[in-house]
Amino acid sequence: MDVRTLCLGILNRGDASGYEIKKACEEGLFSHFQVASFGAIYPALAKLSAENFVDCHQMAQEKRPDKKVYSITPRGRNALFEQLLVPPAPDKVNSDFYFMTFFAHLMPTDVLRRVLARRISWYEGHITRMQECKMANRPPGERFTHGLGLAHYRTEIEYLRTHMEQFLSEIEAQARTQSDSAPAERSGTGLSVAGEQHCRAAI
Repeated sequence: MDVRTLCLGILNRGDASGYEIKKACEEGLFSHFQVASFGAIYPALAKLSAENFVDCHQMAQEKRPDKKVYSITPRGRNALFEQLLVPPAPDKVNSDFYFMTFFAHLMPTDVLRRVLARRISWYEGHITRMQECKMANRPPGERFTHGLGLAHYRTEIEYLRTHMEQFLSEIEAQARTQSDSAPAERSGTGLSVAGEQHCRAAI
C-alpha cells in the first residue's frame, strides 16, 4: 500500500487536514497499517488533488492561519475501491524488541527481565485503550480488525508470560557456563549464513 491509498482511506472516513492525516498515521487507527511522514503525505495529497481524487478547501481558524482541509471525491473513492481489490503484500515486521530478544544471550539477565516486563506492560496499555473504544456502531470491517488487533496483543502477552521465566533461566545458565569465556567467543551462535536462510521465515 502506498501513501496515496492510505490518505484516501483516511479521507473516506471523513474530511481531514494534512496534519490530521499525519496524526491518524502516527497515533490513530491507521498507525497500525503504514508509516507516513509529512514529507510523504503532502506530496501524495498534491498528486491526489491534481488527479481530482480529493478536493481541497480553506477553513478559517480563530487567531491562526487558515488550514487546508481535504475531502475525497467520487473519483477518489473509485480509486480506493480498486486498490482494495489488489492482493496485499506480505507484512513486514520491524521491531527493536525482537532485535533485543534475538541477541538476549549477550544481555544481563536483570536488564532483559525489565525489557520483557516493559513489553508486557506496553501490550496491556494498548489492550486497555482498545477496550475503551466504542465499536458497536462501527462498520463490520473496523470491528473485525479491532478484534484481530486485540487477539494479536493478547497472544503476545500470553507467550511472554508463559515462556519468560524459562527463557531467563536459559540465559542465566548459558551465562554461567560461559562466564570465563572471552567476549569474542560469546558473540556468535554457530549459525552459518546458509543456515540463517532457513530461520528467516520464523522471525
